[in-house]
Amino acid sequence: MGCWAIGGPLWGDDRQPLGWGEVDDEESVRAVHAAIEHGVTFFDTASNYGAGHSERVLGRAVAGRRDQVVIATKFGYSSDEATRRATGEDHRPEYAVASLEASLRRLDTDHVDLLQLHLNDLAPALALDLVDTLESMVTQGKIRAYGWSTDHPDSAAAFAPAAPHCTAIQHDQSVLRDNADMLAVCEKHDLASINRGPLAMGLLTAATRSLGDDDVRGRAPEWLPWFTDGQPAPQWAQRIDRVRAALTADGRTLAQGALGWLLARSPRTVPIPGFRTVAQVEENTRVLALGPLPADAYAEVERELSELRSVGAATRA
Repeated sequence: MGCWAIGGPLWGDDRQPLGWGEVDDEESVRAVHAAIEHGVTFFDTASNYGAGHSERVLGRAVAGRRDQVVIATKFGYSSDEATRRATGEDHRPEYAVASLEASLRRLDTDHVDLLQLHLNDLAPALALDLVDTLESMVTQGKIRAYGWSTDHPDSAAAFAPAAPHCTAIQHDQSVLRDNADMLAVCEKHDLASINRGPLAMGLLTAATRSLGDDDVRGRAPEWLPWFTDGQPAPQWAQRIDRVRAALTADGRTLAQGALGWLLARSPRTVPIPGFRTVAQVEENTRVLALGPLPADAYAEVERELSELRSVGAATRA
């Protein structure tokens, strides 16, 4: 499960929304509990989601259950917890150390299972400058492993072989936008492929609620293509219409079909659908019982989208 949405608001320059709007923390905690009860073990958050609020809520939700879950968080984007403002980027090794300590405090844990560099477009040479620091964190027991959230296969291919405890790459991956080159990198270097945006930030669900002024999708920045002026972007909505029947052919919901496609795409994929409510968690986790999309439905999706699908799109979510 992806924990960006439960972080609540975050603001950038000129009051650009960078979060998903107001949330009910009690419902968020109940939703995490429901996820665990339905077999979810992996929760992905970041130091800047809600300026740290997502980590605090997740830490509270897994209290007493820490040994049942794998927690992944990220560093690289700085924010002010008091004002909930984004304050920039920082790739310095000393910032990585400070960011991890703050994450451990908010998560109320003594270690993070996976720490990820969050800067999508960082030059590989600068990412490699972090390896010694990340390895030291592993040695100290403060993290178990690390990775990079990037959509650039060349960056991942440069980083992974030089980073002994790099175990995962998080990247944009959905039925609408396949990143075959990144999956090949993950296969070559024995990495998990953590799928950011597996439901295209809500586009691949049955309905998208009204998007408020404090929701990043309501005033989508350039790196978020799924929505225009708070409405589904027509070109992507049309593609969903072309594959809806195949994704739902065996009785799945659209979201379950999209997640099933990812499970069928590669044995390395780890989709992290976002959530706000128990109901959303229950719908998404049903795919654990349904399994990968059936072969005939998967083949039909590929026939419909093979000439249309964009590859390797960049986003910093």
